[in-house]
This record gives sequence, structure tokens and C-alpha cells, in this order.
Amino acid sequence: MGWARAALALVAVLTAGALLLSGGSGADPKTPPALPEMPPPFLGTAVVGDGGLTAAVDAYGDVVDLRPSPAGPALIENPSARQAAGSVPSDTGIVPLVSLGGGRPRPLWTADSVRQRYLSGTNMVVTTARFGARPVRILYAAGTSSLACLTRSTGGVRISLRVAEPAVARRLRCDDRVARLTVRAAKRNDRRWLHRARPLGPGAPAWATAMYQRSLLVLRALTNARSGAVAAGARDGWAYVWPRDAATAAMAYAAAGYRGEAERVTRFLLGLGLDQAARFHGDGSPVAGRVAQGDAVGWVAAAARAAGLVDSAPQAARILTGGGPIPWRDRPDYREQGSGDYLGNALASAADVSEFSRHIWGESSGTPSGLVREAGDPDSGLDSAAAWAVRPFSTPHLYPAARATLNHLAAQSTRYGITPGEGWDGGEDPWTAPTAWSARSLAALGERHAALRLLTGLRRAATPAGTLPERVDARSGLPRSTTPLAWSHAFAILALRQLWPSR
Repeated sequence: MGWARAALALVAVLTAGALLLSGGSGADPKTPPALPEMPPPFLGTAVVGDGGLTAAVDAYGDVVDLRPSPAGPALIENPSARQAAGSVPSDTGIVPLVSLGGGRPRPLWTADSVRQRYLSGTNMVVTTARFGARPVRILYAAGTSSLACLTRSTGGVRISLRVAEPAVARRLRCDDRVARLTVRAAKRNDRRWLHRARPLGPGAPAWATAMYQRSLLVLRALTNARSGAVAAGARDGWAYVWPRDAATAAMAYAAAGYRGEAERVTRFLLGLGLDQAARFHGDGSPVAGRVAQGDAVGWVAAAARAAGLVDSAPQAARILTGGGPIPWRDRPDYREQGSGDYLGNALASAADVSEFSRHIWGESSGTPSGLVREAGDPDSGLDSAAAWAVRPFSTPHLYPAARATLNHLAAQSTRYGITPGEGWDGGEDPWTAPTAWSARSLAALGERHAALRLLTGLRRAATPAGTLPERVDARSGLPRSTTPLAWSHAFAILALRQLWPSR
């Protein structure tokens, strides 16, 4: 096999007309069908980049999202509403096409089989498809301003790329000298960066090290290398900065020995108007549509402490609030389902422990089996956010309640992890971030067996390339949402370091 060169053609296809997102019209396009036991085309499963140009790649080697920076504007339009409706046009983004023996070009979702992986120690994605006995390989790497693509095939196979947006075609370099130099530099820089990480402690199994390293590289791809803005995911609707998610990334960076990255992320967060919105653009401006959530100040304060920018989280909170109380009441929490007096917000904001205890663990809101989500409503169900009372918002007198809560939820775990809690009304699909944060705090409480059981579910929920979806199908384990999710990978790093600390 040799690298295909002159065989690669760039075909610019202009998308005409307004996109209908309902999926209910016969005139709407249909998302191409998935191969058996694989996610649908155009749902990203891997991210490529080093904190500059950022690309999301689906399971079939299609580039389905491209941005000049992790939380920057989209260069490829692939609305998440279209994905949910099953009405993504087949010419979206960058689609590799394979022509066998001069036949009609075919996308990789029509292959006999497709596999995807990262090149070891890098954020370069390799997708290999087989059409009968003929293998085809597509490799992507991100440079400063261009996306590099290298292709490989056997004789008689021609590979081309269909590019829907002209602006994207100008950023794509394939099978030329620039592409090869970009790949070489990306490989060297990623591995050099990863070598800086503080390793897991003695006894860590190979799977734990692999998850740890992949999680670090995912954070690298989703963190703006200059500003420190951390995107939740490389996808429409998720390519924003949530204070809570980014703060967890800062704590994960600090725990892994990346002090400079932790400081950069935290300084970005400290410069936000946390009371203006729930999420922010990469330039720090608020994103309209969702009000500020009640845990933002607490998470940013915890990040500031972890990054070494202030001596304590309460000190950082005073800086962020001007010395006043942390506003957590009657605000949305991490579930973003309406306002209330919620456990997670209170844990993140509990400067006055006595007042906090009265509202969360008193007779009005506690149950014998643990901590419920909403103060005064025992029927709101046990909440996995109880884990935050252990890490990072250590509240020792709540450890027994947190232990009971987490053990109860862990006992109900599926093969792929847990839902956010008993009162969750978003379906039965397991969510990877709650699974990871629960594992971390169970490990901190000495419940090692339960923590490892949850991490086993997290491993099953990961894609073949090692990325963690926001949530997965409860029966198949296939990604159902944004993949990878920065918050999940940040908590995976913290959980793994809790289980195998460095000496």
C-alpha cells in the first residue's frame, strides 16, 4: 500500500436553501443510515486539534464540525437539531468518497466495515474502512490554520473528498507536502505535551493509563491554547464555555501537573461576567438564551484554588462576588431544567456551613438513604451531585450522607454507568460525567470497589477511539450525544488520580 497523491480531488458543493430542522417534512433530507452497531453519520465521535483549529470527526471519517478555535464560530454548519431530527444532508462538511475500479464514488458509511482510532499519544484520528478486501485509510491532523488529511489505499481505489463549504476547502490540505509536514509536527507536539503529564501512581492498569492519557489529550484539543477558553464539545450547541465544565478542566489540569494550563483556564473564567449567562463564547461574551446557573461562582472559586491563584476557595468566591453572598437560590443547576434550591448549587456555594446544612440535610430535604436534589422536596430523588460534598467541595459532616447516596446510585448502575439521579426525567440513558464524578468521590470515601465498578461502566461507554460521549444508549452503549465531552474527561482524570495517586 502507498499514500495516494494525485488521486485526491476536492469537490466544492454549495448547499442551497434554508435548512429545515423539524425532520417532519417529506422534503427534508435524511441522515444516511448507520452501519450495524455503529452511531449515525455526522455525529462527532472524535476531536482533532491542539487548542487552535478544532475538528470533529464522525465514526466514518467525515469532518462534521470545524472551528478556528475550540469555542469559535463554526466553519461547518451541522446543527444539533438536524442531527436529532435525522435530517442531516449527506453532503455536510467533509465527506471522503471511495471509487472502486472506476465505479461511482461511495462514502465510508457504505463500507463493509469501519474502525476508528487515534494515533498513539496524539490527537490525530485514523479511520479505516474495508470495501470487500480493499482497505482505505483516512488520517486527520490539525495545524495552526489548516486541516491536514493523508489517505492510503490499495491499487484501483480512488479517494476524493467532497467539501460542502468553500471556506472549508481553503483550509484543507491533503496528501501534499504541507499536509505531511502538519502531520509530522502534530505528532511531535502532542507527544511532547503528553510527556509533561504527571503519571498515575503505582499499580495503575494499562486501561487506566490509556483513559487518563486520552482524557488529557481531549482537554488539550478543547482548550484554546492562547486564551484558556474550554469548549464543552466540538459541536453546534456545545462549542461554548460553561463555567462549571471549564473549572473542572482546570482542576484536572492542575492534578495532572499542567500548572500553566490550569492557570490559563482559570484566568479566563475569572474574567467572565458569571451572573450574565449560563455559558459564554470563546471571546468571553455571554451566550443568550439561558440564565446564570447557581453553581458557577463556586466552581470557578474551586478552580482558582486548585490552580494556585488564591489561597482558598472562599477567598476566590469573595473576589468573584465582591464580598457578598454567593447567589445559588432559585437558580438552575447542572441539569438546566428550571430554577430552584438545588443540592449541587448549594454544595458549590456553601460558605455558611450551618445555613447550608439546614437547607440540604435537615428534616426538610434529607432522606434516610441520602441527599435529594431539591431542598424541601424528598420526592425530587437522590442526586449524584451529592458526590461534590466530598470532592471538590469537601464538607466532612456530609460524608455519611454522600456515601449513602452514591452507594445507592452505584447499586442501580447500568453496564455503562448511571443517570444523574433518581429524579432524572431525561430517560434511561447513562451519563458519563455523573458516572465519573461519583467514582471519584466514592474512591475518596474509601469505597474502592464501587468506584471501580463505575469506572468499568465508563470504559464500556467510551468509543473505540477512547472518547467519552455525554451520554450513551442504555442497551447498546452507542453515543447519543456530544462526543467527546470535556466535562466527562476532566472528571475521568480526577477519578483516576484519586484511585491511583502519584507518590
